[in-house]
Parts: sequence; C-alpha cells; structure tokens
Amino acid sequence: MELLEEERGNGVVGEGTDGEVRTAANYPLRSPFSTNIHPNARWQQNGITVAGGNRQGNGINQLSNPWGLYVDDDQTIYVADQSNHRIVEWKRGATSGQVVAGGNGQG
Repeated sequence: MELLEEERGNGVVGEGTDGEVRTAANYPLRSPFSTNIHPNARWQQNGITVAGGNRQGNGINQLSNPWGLYVDDDQTIYVADQSNHRIVEWKRGATSGQVVAGGNGQG
C-alpha cells in the first residue's frame, strides 16, 4: 500500500510497485472532519508516490493497511499503519519512514 500525492496536493491510497505510473487509487482519503475537499472534486490523472510503494509489508519502507494520516506544516506525513500497529513518520522526499509509535505488535 502506498500514499500518493496528486498534483493538486491531495492524497489517496493505492497499490503497486515503485516506478509504476499511478493512474488509479483504491481508497480515496476521506474524513468526516475534512471540509476542504469537495465530494465532487476533480483530480489529476497521475500522482507520485510519497510514502510506501514497495508492496504491502512490515518493512520501514512499506505500509500495510494504512488507515489515516496527518500532514504537518513541514509536509511531514504521519501514517496510521493499521495492520503493523504503528504510526510511521515520512519526511518530505524520504525513501523510508521512521516508526514514532507502536510497532511492537497489537496492544
């Protein structure tokens, strides 16, 4: 699983391998608290990978069922990596993340 950055700066979650052109996303990121993305927003056709992109797994450069994210003012992405029971921080331009919470199994 991976997070994609659309050319307009919004994110979606998809699957694939590094280097593939992304043309579709399996899970658009939606939040009941987000008021700035209109339900009928139009998206650019292709995006770029900004986190993950190395197939589903538990490596530091992989995600498994990412469930939520937060982007701070420095464009650092924090991902709730649900199946790996961890929060992963991805700095802008990074090729792998850093576990900032969890990662020791469920609980």
